[in-house]
Formats: sequence, structure tokens, C-alpha cells
Amino acid sequence: MMRRIGLATLVLIAAVALSAPMLAPHDASVELRDFLFAPPTQIRMIDAAGGWQLPFIYRLKLVSRLEQRYEEDTSTRVPLEWLANGRLVQSSDETAPLFIFGADSFGRDIFSRLLYGARTSLGLALAATAGALAIGLLIGGLSGVSGGLVDEALMRTAEFVLVLPAIYVVLALRAALPLVVPPATLFVMMTAILALVGWPHVARGVRGIVAAEARREYAVAATSLGASRTRLLFRHLLPASFGFVAVQTTLLVPAFILAEATLSYVALGFPDQVPSWGTMLREAASVATLVDFPWALAPAAAIVVVALACNLVLQAGPPTRAPHTAAARGTRTRQPRWGAVGADSASGSTLR
Repeated sequence: MMRRIGLATLVLIAAVALSAPMLAPHDASVELRDFLFAPPTQIRMIDAAGGWQLPFIYRLKLVSRLEQRYEEDTSTRVPLEWLANGRLVQSSDETAPLFIFGADSFGRDIFSRLLYGARTSLGLALAATAGALAIGLLIGGLSGVSGGLVDEALMRTAEFVLVLPAIYVVLALRAALPLVVPPATLFVMMTAILALVGWPHVARGVRGIVAAEARREYAVAATSLGASRTRLLFRHLLPASFGFVAVQTTLLVPAFILAEATLSYVALGFPDQVPSWGTMLREAASVATLVDFPWALAPAAAIVVVALACNLVLQAGPPTRAPHTAAARGTRTRQPRWGAVGADSASGSTLR
């Protein structure tokens, strides 16, 4: 049950991110300077006189510029437009914008930036996870099936990367590269950096599973029947590790989301013009912002939801094993921590 809830949550988040142009009431870059730090707009169906109406909002008016305090002008109702101009819902009056999650310090709609930012943050995390899994599968499989000096060299390299504080390595690698690059180039650079730091967690587990499976009867029989080492690895041994890889996916995706948030928070990630959950968290850098404008923490809540959904998928039980093998039984991993203060470096597998 918990796994289904986690999977449903992740699917819903992905669908919402893909539908951002339709669901967002505003473009992510639109700045409304008359509504700096405007509070969330309340959608109402009962007017000030107590009568029922179609969904509407009241216009916000600034009553204290020093405190950035707003009040609703209940003298005029502003109807909402549905399915107009390719958007699900928006205000019918440009002078009375719809801020579902409030506005930031530039008057930009936080809800719209949250949806567009999901595309950037989740896309980067998924791309980096795919890269880390590909490298880890290749190196772990080669190490497990080869043994000897090849195994020793590859595993010692993986362990060297693991003992390094991951987040500081990521920060150092990113700082060593050009700081001002086009967003598409920056996306590729950050994907490569995260994949290079994350692959050892996958490689060590895959190596253990492949080495154990290579000694089983079906692998020995395949070799005796003339199967090449490459065919044995890709056809029989690596599929045995897919359960472990699925677990690692649920660990790496939230870890890479946090890594992107950390990079963007320290101005080494995406620029402010590119919406991402990390760049949005800069708004919550000061205590005053957290106290007076708590809606600026919306991206932090989104990160928590994704991490929780991934953990529900993971904690609900191990993934189903392939029917032709008993590999990955009892596989246990420990999640790397990619917060701003350091990273855990141990990940591996235990075979029964």
C-alpha cells in the first residue's frame, strides 16, 4: 500500500511538471513589481454579502510598503477565467493577479515557478541518476565478472571516490568549471558532475551481485555452452542486479535534487532567471523572510514531498526479483546524504 502511494505521488509530480505551461497561471519570468512578497490569493465562492458566486478573488492592495502588508479590497470581485489562453485558470484582470502560493521578492508567482522549477530540478536529478546508474552498472559488472587486478583497480577507485565528502567534491568540481555558461550547457555540466560522484554507490553493489551470480550453476552452464563473457554479463548477470538498481534509483533521485538545491543556493547552480527549486530557496535565506513570508518555503516542501515519496517506495519492501535468478536477495543500502554540510560515503550490498 505504501509503495503504491509513493509511486502515485511520484507519477503525479511528474505529470504536474510536464503540464506546467497549462497549470501555471503566469509565466515563470513575469515580474509584477507592484506585488512584491504578495501573500497567497484566496479563491472564494462566497462574497462579502454572503451570496454564493462562481470562483473569484479579491484585488490585493498594499497598505504598508515598509512591512509589505496587503489587504483584500472586497468592494470588487475579480472572476477567474478557466481554460483560457492555454491555461487551466487565471485571473480575468491583469491588475489583480492570481498568486496561489504567493509572490517572491520580484513579484513573480511562486506557484508558477514551482511548476517550471520541477522540470529543471527533477530533469537534472533523473538525468544524473541515469548517468550514475549506467556508469555504475558498467564498472560494477566489469569488475564482478573480471576479478583479479581489474576488480581491484576498479573497486579501489570507487572506494576512493566514496571516502570523499561528496557535496564538497561537487562544489569544487563546479567551481573549477566556467561560472557563466548557457543554461543548457550548465545542465549538462551539472549532470556529468553528479553522475561522476554518484556512480560508486551503484558499482559496489552491482559488483557484489555479479560476482556472486557468476558462481551459480546457470552462469557456469552458460559459459560451458560457449556463451561469451560479454553475453554472460549483459544477458544473465546484470539483470540479476536490477532490484538493487531500482533501490539505488529511489536513493539517488532525492539526493541529486538536494545537490542541485545546494549548488543553486550557493550561486554555483542555475542562475536566478532559470526557475529551479534550488534558485527559489535563495528567497528563504534570511530569517526575516521565513518569519514574514513563509510561502517562500514552497520549494522546500516540494523537495520533502519527493524525498518522502521515494522513501515510501523504498521502505515498502524490496523490488520483485527477476524470475530466473535469486540475485539481489537481502540487498541493503545506505542512502548518501547530499546536504549542505557533508555526505555519507558508504553504500554496498549484503548477499545471503
